[in-house]
Amino acid sequence: MNIDGNTELIAHIGYPTHSFKSPLIYNPYFEKEGINALVVPMGCQAVHYPVFLRSVFQLTNIRGALITMPHKVTTVGLLDEVTPTVKVAGACNAVKLDARGRLVGDMFDGTGFVRGVQRKGFDLTGKRAMVVGTGGVGSAIAASLAAEKISAISLFDVNTSACEALAQRLVNEYPHIQVNTGSNDPDGHDLVVNATPMGMNDGDPMPIDVSRLAPETFVGEVVMRTEMTAFLQAAQSRRSRSFSRSTLCQRGCAGSRLPHRVRSASPESSS
Repeated sequence: MNIDGNTELIAHIGYPTHSFKSPLIYNPYFEKEGINALVVPMGCQAVHYPVFLRSVFQLTNIRGALITMPHKVTTVGLLDEVTPTVKVAGACNAVKLDARGRLVGDMFDGTGFVRGVQRKGFDLTGKRAMVVGTGGVGSAIAASLAAEKISAISLFDVNTSACEALAQRLVNEYPHIQVNTGSNDPDGHDLVVNATPMGMNDGDPMPIDVSRLAPETFVGEVVMRTEMTAFLQAAQSRRSRSFSRSTLCQRGCAGSRLPHRVRSASPESSS
């Protein structure tokens, strides 16, 4: 990869940096496609982050920032504008500077999952979805699903306060969507997403009553430690169509989180 005076930088901000994967994904893609851009890991502790985020965008060759832990939630309050997805998820993982010099944030943690579902031939328009687990990943997936014009979504989590808070944010941003809480019964849903660690191994308790799954239901798994979890195997035994997050992200996920000015050349934007 050639780095010169025209190279555009994308800051990857978090702490610690040793587990960062984005540079390993995006930089080879940029090189292959002839895009003169570079994702650079930047370790920033929480106490310095609010000042640092503003400072990094003073660089004239910065094109955006990917935000990871522990800053995703903090970032929301530091921006001038955020998308409905950020408002629903309560977190932000991508920031860019717009033409007016404002910091604008978006959230793409659920985007790869949702686009993967669509690539499987599943049209989300008008569908009824269920998300079990309303933590960071579950909230992001729920936000991305809502943006795809589903008709209803059911949320369930043992942390009822977090679940109800997510439900209220969904109602505020998408009042036309029916939002239900308090039950993990999958009956009557077109898509069921497990965003919990439950059902990963044989003998684990299941996140839902698998016997209530209909054969036509799409069943998604967020845990990425193994391709076929015990939960997915149980869903397949019901002849439901099942898939893992890793399967969904095998094609083209590199572009799903890029700041817009770079993403225009990515495979995600052309799909």
